[in-house]
Amino acid sequence: MASLVKQASLFPILLVNFVGTLGFSIVLPFLVFVVMKFGGNAIIYGLLAATYPAFQLIGSPILGKWSDTYGRKKILLLSNVGTSIGWLLFLFALFLPSNSFNIHIVFLGTFVVIIPLLMLFLARAIDGVTGGNISIANAYLADLSSDSTRSKNFGKMAISSNLGFILGPALAGILGGTIYGAILPVLAALILSLVTIIVIVLLLKEPKPRLVEEMLVPEQGTIRKAFSQECRECYSDIGIKKPKMRDIFKLKHISFLLVLYFLIFLGFNVYYAAFPAHATKDLKWSVTQLGIFYAILSGIMVFIQGPVLRKALKKFSEEKLVIIGSIILGTNFILFVSNNIVSVSCAIVLFAVGNGLMWPSFMSILSRYAGSKLQGSVQGVAGSFGGLASILGLILGGFLYNAIGAVTFLISAGVIFSIFLMSFQLLKWK
Repeated sequence: MASLVKQASLFPILLVNFVGTLGFSIVLPFLVFVVMKFGGNAIIYGLLAATYPAFQLIGSPILGKWSDTYGRKKILLLSNVGTSIGWLLFLFALFLPSNSFNIHIVFLGTFVVIIPLLMLFLARAIDGVTGGNISIANAYLADLSSDSTRSKNFGKMAISSNLGFILGPALAGILGGTIYGAILPVLAALILSLVTIIVIVLLLKEPKPRLVEEMLVPEQGTIRKAFSQECRECYSDIGIKKPKMRDIFKLKHISFLLVLYFLIFLGFNVYYAAFPAHATKDLKWSVTQLGIFYAILSGIMVFIQGPVLRKALKKFSEEKLVIIGSIILGTNFILFVSNNIVSVSCAIVLFAVGNGLMWPSFMSILSRYAGSKLQGSVQGVAGSFGGLASILGLILGGFLYNAIGAVTFLISAGVIFSIFLMSFQLLKWK
């Protein structure tokens, strides 16, 4: 009976995570169409896409400290209120006329500012600075979990995230394909964020703080990072002296792994900035087609990270899977240069296979060399490396695509192939 009560207590936080991920992933297919509608280009899209992780990098550490001080539920509620405000401003921007004004900056010249686009940047910034809802949800789940139930509970959390990433783009594709354009997907995201607030207020109970030496947020079972949604660490260990940055880099092999971590995110995010613009400009896709693309990609990735990865680990070491996965990923980005539907279809499969084999294996290696004492700190530093690479990659990808078009994907391929070559070093450590 006790186990049933324990199981039931997980439902609210799993629902919060699912709805939050669903709301986040809805924006993937149609954001580029909104930018183009208001006169933006790949550069503006890249900057707008980078706004969320940039402000999340600022806000998440603050939310983390607050969640330790004031409680998970209150800060989770605050985070989701910020998300709702962000979506409300996003919806408001869609109804604004495309008026503009000029701003003159010394040494940089005169810039034309389009009011709806400015409102979109504000919306994404507010959502980003309060965007600790996913990681606080992970911290909440960690509070509820014991050593024996932690892996199982986080497995359920990964399932709820993955379902959100499959349904979100599909929902955006269906709703965005109507005569109302982006209005319906944004309205759906706003409603979902309001539902999340209601669930938090009515169903979520403040967990009792758990005094543990180590509290991890496993990422191996979720595809969030495959879509550049970083899971920021939003809590800290209680009663443990926080190590300094130099202590992290003194750990054996960690510096090398952090460089790989940075390059992985850099390569992916150059692609993430360029592909939506490529889909609309060169492939001539609609928002529905782009939504279907993301939904299929998410579904295949979930399958690869599940039964396929389990079977692969029986035959290959994690180090070899990083090597195999990276060469598959690099090939995938080359195929995206072509506008041929067969090439793009093959790229989708290779993307899912390569990422599904490489990323969980790499994270497992990083966790292994981090050790037990500094595990959380290493993951936090890695998250910062990934966040900075995401921001740089999204901005760089927008500028590159605006300048050289689909050739940008070869830049992503080059970064991933460098990871392939560097990964042979991992075999020497065994």
